[in-house]
Amino acid sequence: MHAKPTRLLPAALLSAACLALGLSAPVTATPNIETWRTDSGAEVLYAAAPDLPMVDVRIAFDAGSARDGDQPGLASMTANMLTEGAGGLDADTIAERVESVGAEFGTGAGRDMAYASLRSLTEPETLGTAVEILAKVLAAPEFPQSDFERVRANTLVGLRQQEQDPGSVASRALYHAVYGKHPYATDPDGNRDSVAAMAREDLVRFHQRYYTASNATVAIVGAVDRAQAEVLAEVLTAGLPEAEPPAPLPPVADLDTGAVERIAFPSSQTHLYMGQPGMRRGDPDYFPLYVGNHILGGSGLVSILMDEVRERRGLSYSAYSYFAPMAERGPMIMGLQTKNAQVDEARQVMLDTLERFVQEGPTADELEAAIKNITGGFPLRIASNGKIVQYLSIIGFYDLPLDYLDRFTERVRAVSAEQIRDAYRRRVHPQRLAVVMVGGDAGSGSVAEIDAAASASTETGSRKDAGAAAEAASNAAAADPTTAAAPAGGDGSRR
Repeated sequence: MHAKPTRLLPAALLSAACLALGLSAPVTATPNIETWRTDSGAEVLYAAAPDLPMVDVRIAFDAGSARDGDQPGLASMTANMLTEGAGGLDADTIAERVESVGAEFGTGAGRDMAYASLRSLTEPETLGTAVEILAKVLAAPEFPQSDFERVRANTLVGLRQQEQDPGSVASRALYHAVYGKHPYATDPDGNRDSVAAMAREDLVRFHQRYYTASNATVAIVGAVDRAQAEVLAEVLTAGLPEAEPPAPLPPVADLDTGAVERIAFPSSQTHLYMGQPGMRRGDPDYFPLYVGNHILGGSGLVSILMDEVRERRGLSYSAYSYFAPMAERGPMIMGLQTKNAQVDEARQVMLDTLERFVQEGPTADELEAAIKNITGGFPLRIASNGKIVQYLSIIGFYDLPLDYLDRFTERVRAVSAEQIRDAYRRRVHPQRLAVVMVGGDAGSGSVAEIDAAASASTETGSRKDAGAAAEAASNAAAADPTTAAAPAGGDGSRR
């Protein structure tokens, strides 16, 4: 489908609509969120923050790597190319104009979403220029052939570097083991074969299909009033292509059995990752799993995993777990690094710890400490406009309730030890965990080896591996609302 002609509000006209505001009261801990739809069909979430003469804007599209199809890396390549030329402006001109008004632009893509972000002063001419450029970048990217070839070459260099990093190798292998043929299985950066075969026309087609107003969520936080926010949203979405929103992603299937993948790598330490499908955004078990994960492996030095793995046995400097909730069930992940000779012992300790937590849950003291830690730190996690705009984007994109931030601490305080035990017993299956070990002694030979005994031994070591990984994974997200509530890595961009 062809793009509609870009309908841009001239900078001077936009400037008249964007009146500069003076300093006022500080941002409240939980902003008042207003929502509406633009004439072109984009959803908008807005929160006034008049303390500083600045505005943060974030536009999210259902255009993450889960939409790559048979071209892994396409979503990321498209997002990365948006500012390489648009609306008759080349990359240098875009960069110069953005810099001249002191604005900040950003683009990127995770598994669920692609995004573009803007931070600008609200002085009328400054904001008008910044918004006009962003509107061109979103609606009329040109994907110049020479720039595409340069960015593709740089991406291939980055992919080769990832192949030399045991953590990246392990992460990719874990996602593949957890998700199989599901779209979440592939890394957002793609792979060398797919990226090398990519053509400029693929990016044009992807943009036309997914960068549409009906597929967009616009979040605005800053020193603009409702009327000004409406103008901003209209300007940014008016010229976007027209297309129906994509179909929902397929559900994520449970793993049938546990398995261990051993990948030999020339390193003195082994990266150990364990995981399984976890929870999605808006999951009914979100808060019990979130708080439980904080206790198990998401609270740093005071977590159960850190106590068992580091403090008692000295097996690793750090051990952790977290949930990465997405549109469909994101993973529960548990991980650590340890000496090659200690990896089996470390894996067993993590699994035993997980199984014990699944069966027993937290103590009263552990639960009380976790609730105090989460609720006490929550105001700091929404203390800036940049953080709040990410939350608004997540709330809109995943259709979370508008009172999500208002009631967050209330819902955390309402979690009981019995709710955590019940949720973990139903949702965490130690016998079905995928386990990946990448290191010098992780496997025999130079290629990946699936430990067949692991599947069969889910009754013994592998089952515990699976359990530990799943539980650990759930904790890390639980500990930090910005992780569990996902602004930074909520759509699986954390890899």
